[in-house]
Amino acid sequence: MTIEAETGTAAGVGRVAPDFALKDNHGRTVRLSDLRGERHVVLVFYPFAFTGVCTEELRALREASETFVNEDVQLLAVSCDSPHTLRVFAEQEDLEYPLLSDFWPHGDVARAYGVFDSDKGCAVRGTFVIDKEGVVRWAVVNALPDARDPDAYAGALAAL
Repeated sequence: MTIEAETGTAAGVGRVAPDFALKDNHGRTVRLSDLRGERHVVLVFYPFAFTGVCTEELRALREASETFVNEDVQLLAVSCDSPHTLRVFAEQEDLEYPLLSDFWPHGDVARAYGVFDSDKGCAVRGTFVIDKEGVVRWAVVNALPDARDPDAYAGALAAL
């Protein structure tokens, strides 16, 4: 099941994306606002590292990295896993793009984007394409078991 993200949420299409500062899998702080004026951002929330659908999705993004990580675009993948878990996961899967930890305060960024499942304690599969000015231009939210199609957000990027 695919659900178009609502335009009425804080991270709705046409709104300025909520800023955040999260630690990546190497312990570095990544701020969304640092990319403003520099690069478009593909922000991908996923439930858990080391799970089947999440692993396959992130591998697909790795395989299409020339589309999602280049001088014009930065891919940021966010889960509620700890930075230590994400470091091991990135090493095991050879993921070179940043994996950001929304571990503590638990799920705060996922909540700001309207993609936190409080019953399960994780983010659902939300994807946000954010332009260089920091405005959400495209968003989609999938249910936990439903993998996303990277071609859809590649198309959204191409339209910018």
